[in-house]
Amino acid sequence: MLVRGATPGVSTVYALQYGCRAGVRGEHFLGWDAASGERHDIAYYAWLVLSADRTILVDTGMDPAADPPLTGWSFRTSVPALLAGSGIAAAGVDTVVLTHLHYDHAGGVRSLPRARVFVQAAELAYWAGPAAKRNTREAWLSDRDDLGHVAALLDTGRAVALSGDHEVAPGVSAHLVGGHTAGMQIVAVRTASGPLVLASDALHFFENAETDRPGPILHSMPDVYAAFDRARELAAGGTVVPGHDTSVPTRLGIGQAPSLPVGVTRLA
Repeated sequence: MLVRGATPGVSTVYALQYGCRAGVRGEHFLGWDAASGERHDIAYYAWLVLSADRTILVDTGMDPAADPPLTGWSFRTSVPALLAGSGIAAAGVDTVVLTHLHYDHAGGVRSLPRARVFVQAAELAYWAGPAAKRNTREAWLSDRDDLGHVAALLDTGRAVALSGDHEVAPGVSAHLVGGHTAGMQIVAVRTASGPLVLASDALHFFENAETDRPGPILHSMPDVYAAFDRARELAAGGTVVPGHDTSVPTRLGIGQAPSLPVGVTRLA
């Protein structure tokens, strides 16, 4: 069963791995080299943050009804399925933080009927603006239905466009970093074992930080490096969780209860 934070302002955190696919290093690290053709798998996550009275989802995965634009999947389920298998009803999620609006992070928001959604205004502005329309090379990264749904939520007041850092809930804060996308944000969580930063695609893999090497999909190189630094700063004395590393469950996990679905791992 899932465990909630027992102290006000302190949460537990679970990784929800909803997929894994085969890739090569050249897809994941900027700059082609002799190792770029070597296999390098990529995992896909959302993150569940549980305090005594809040149920927060950081990112929502892909649209369960859509076919993914990439191939090579060895494992794929959906965030709604992982939530349901863990005893969390979709209507029980009260808050969603969208770190950015790529299809593999924002695609599940339609399945969460009551959640208040937080997204950065800079992210919304980019995808609604002329540059995104001209950048056909990266058109596959966003889904027009996802973008339209988030825009509709803004109109109804269920979504909030942030302009910088924001406390989403006691002990849970969103921080604008940019870099990977125009309005990329990371999430800092106060846990019983110290600060934990959900870096999402500000930091795809542990190796990005360990070798100071960005990924190839980016909006601003200077902001990518600044995001690396900001994640470390926010996690001082704690943990930075990258957004797509297959080793997150084994490297950071503190246990998977037998009653929880495969793919659900407690991190704090």
